[in-house]
Amino acid sequence: RVPLKKVKSLRQTLREQGLLEKYLQRHRFNLAAKYFPSHISVEPLQNYLDNEYFGTISIGTPAQEFTVVFDTGSSNLWVPSIYCSSPACTNHNRFNPPESSTFISTNESLYIAYGTGSMFGVLGYDTVTVAGIEVLNQIFGLAETEPGAFFYYTPFDGILGLAFPSIASSGATPVFDNMMMQNLVAKDLFSVYLSKEGESGSFVLFGAIDPFYTTNGITWIPLSAETYWQITMNSVTIGGEAIACAFGCQAIVDTGTSLLAVPERALSVILNILGASSSGMISCKAASSLPSIVFHINGKAFPVPPSAYVIKSNGYCTLGFQGMNVPTESGELWILGDVFIREYYVIFNRATNMVGLSRLP
Repeated sequence: RVPLKKVKSLRQTLREQGLLEKYLQRHRFNLAAKYFPSHISVEPLQNYLDNEYFGTISIGTPAQEFTVVFDTGSSNLWVPSIYCSSPACTNHNRFNPPESSTFISTNESLYIAYGTGSMFGVLGYDTVTVAGIEVLNQIFGLAETEPGAFFYYTPFDGILGLAFPSIASSGATPVFDNMMMQNLVAKDLFSVYLSKEGESGSFVLFGAIDPFYTTNGITWIPLSAETYWQITMNSVTIGGEAIACAFGCQAIVDTGTSLLAVPERALSVILNILGASSSGMISCKAASSLPSIVFHINGKAFPVPPSAYVIKSNGYCTLGFQGMNVPTESGELWILGDVFIREYYVIFNRATNMVGLSRLP
């Protein structure tokens, strides 16, 4: 069980520093780029503008600690290294290979292109410890350059990807795959609980399902692709009326995305129905009377109430939706990020290639 800490998002930090508007002007992005990369080594980082949940791992012998995003929307593990002098590295923990007796170097390079720049580095092997689980000879990326100065403000050091090997950059074996192959977990699954505002106790649990969070039963949903944790949705409704995905669509359950990411056309419909501005701003007084948005998946309904999708900050209220442009041939795609996940205990089952959802009390 890895405890997760909820901290300020990069968006909040940049706003407090007076840098958010400039950042958004310089770094326009399409969230869907993460899921439809133009190159096998492309892993856009723009999602993490809103990410708030981080946990601690260690690498090497003796252990060197790092704060990472546990991201079900990517598959690589990487952290900054002492060879990185980019501004984004200088105020984060950096891995020092000479100080680890178990580190094995390689001549293989790692390149990941981001919406905000690029990360170049090398691949190495070492012991990675996650909540007391020692994964031997885990391949990981050692960043030598990282995205621009804005990532100086990010509260995490690196990323630990929990998606499938098929999307791993440079063919690297993901951490959880090695956990399974080395028989380090009792079951080939992991589960995630994200606490709501003001509460603690968020976690990623490897190899087990905590029965405390499944008292409402578990709905198992088969994956539609073994890449991301991708499933098929039947429709999205408000007040019993289908407002999007009327003929079915795809959805990805992604802990690395803070908001609900939806196709631009669906976003316009949602904002209009809920009475929000084009930027998603809404009256805090009106927010309490908004309807639930219901996701119909595998024949069952999964509601997300306004208490979940209305985000209150500094006296303002915004809707927790973000538009994205999806390639036409790929059909309609939704990203069920933390706004959705906070309402459900989510089980990511590699043994059956299913996602389990249990409504939280």
